[in-house]
Formats: sequence, C-alpha cells, structure tokens
Amino acid sequence: MLRTVALVALLSISVSACGRQPAPSAAPTAPSTPSAASPSAPPGAAAAAPDARGAAQAPTAENTQEATATEAQDEPGAASLEHLAQLPAQQQLPDGRWQPGVNYDAIVPAQPTSVPAGKVEVLEVFWYACPHCFALEPYLATWRKNKPDYVQFVRVPVMWGPVHRAHARLYYTLQALARGDLDAKVFDTIHNDQKLLVGNSDEETLTLQIEFAKANGIDPQAFRKAYDSFGVNANLQRAEEITLRYHVEGVPFIAINGKYTSDVNKAGSHEKLMALIDDLAASEHRH
Repeated sequence: MLRTVALVALLSISVSACGRQPAPSAAPTAPSTPSAASPSAPPGAAAAAPDARGAAQAPTAENTQEATATEAQDEPGAASLEHLAQLPAQQQLPDGRWQPGVNYDAIVPAQPTSVPAGKVEVLEVFWYACPHCFALEPYLATWRKNKPDYVQFVRVPVMWGPVHRAHARLYYTLQALARGDLDAKVFDTIHNDQKLLVGNSDEETLTLQIEFAKANGIDPQAFRKAYDSFGVNANLQRAEEITLRYHVEGVPFIAINGKYTSDVNKAGSHEKLMALIDDLAASEHRH
C-alpha cells in the first residue's frame, strides 16, 4: 500500500522541486496535495530520522524549493547557510548576465568540497523518485559530456527519510559495482514504469532491487555483497552529513564549489541553469 500511495503522490506533483516533509505517524489512506502555506520539517528533523534500512514511507513534496529555503532560514539550525540577496562585488559574476540574489545565492559560510586542488566541484543532491530531478537529468547528462575538464561533478542522494535512504543505498550499490550507467534506468523504472523499487520492509526492498539488478545484467550475489559493504555504508554516512551540512530542504539541490547555489526557477530554465553552472564554475576556476 505504501508503494502505491508513494507512486500516486509522485505522479500528482507539478511543482519545481521536491521538498522534505515530516514523516507521517501512520500510512496515509490517500495522497495529500501540499498547499503553499504548508510548513517544511524543522532543520533538525533529519538527524532524528529512522535508520537507513527502515521501512518505506510515502514521500511528499513542497511547493517550491525557494519556499522551503525561506522557511528554513527562520529556524535556528539554518543560520550557518544564510542566502544573501546582496553579494560582495568579488562574489558577483562580472558580465551582469546573472543577478546575485535573483539567479544564484551565496552559501555562507562556504562549505568544504571533496575534489582535488585546481578542480571546481559541482554538487547535485538528488532523489531518484523526485520528478524534478528526473526532468533535470537529461540536461545534466548532456552537460557532463561537455563540461570543462576542471569541473568535477559530484552526485549525492538526499537522506531525509526511509524511502530516500533506500534509494540512496541503491545508488551507492550501483556505484560500487561500477554500474553508474544504470542511473537513467532507475529514473525510468520509477517514473515511467511506476515501480518505486522500495518495499514495505528491508527484505522486500532488497528483493525488488535485486530483481532490478538481475534484469540489468548484475549478478544477484554480487549485488547483495555490495549492498551491505563497508564502502556503501560509508558513502551513506557521508550523504547524511552533506544533507545536514548544506541544510538541504529541496531537491534537485545544486551547489557550485561549496560557495553558490541555484535551481531551475532561479536560473529561468533547465538550459539557463546549465549555463549558469558553467559561468559560476569558470569564475571559481579563474580565482
């Protein structure tokens, strides 16, 4: 039932970003449509979320990424990631094509990155079941093929609740098996085939994901071994830390070199977001 509710909720979303909501105390009987006034979960809620292998719960969505970010700033835990409407001159793009506080925001304080010296990190925090991440994926895929060599793309699954954690484990298991090429297939399976790849228990989730892996040429035993490996668990812990450190309240969440963030709405379109990422990354590379 939870999978059915989750799928219906996903198909009914028509907003610009998926946002975190407090987990329901019991399985809902029908999907609800959040209003513009519905509050997001408090920033500290993620720290108290169930274990990464917990039972699946139906995902919900906020109306816009900007709304969740604005609400989050009112909470004490968001003070370390204030978004500034007015940036110092040295933090603004020189040609005036993009307006700080309108098209992009500064992250204060800047966050550490995980890329080598001389590289510029472009970070995406995403969720396989988010329709907006799914819509952005083709643009990111094309961009990754043509991005400058100095840009290093880093993808991190969001870690809000049990469904997100189950998809995060799937993501890192595929990475551990060198099958990152199946990202597009996972997106397609969830959004087009309407198969959430998450069950009502840990065992059912593992069974569903093994079936997906086997159908795509992965040995079930190899998948099971990677699924519970030290490396996958370490990556899940890192994803948890990044979700909390960046105070991610909506996905897709894009951060450039730990200093700037933007989204499709702020940039103006998917294509413009890719151009903005390039311009911010180039500016960081020049520095």
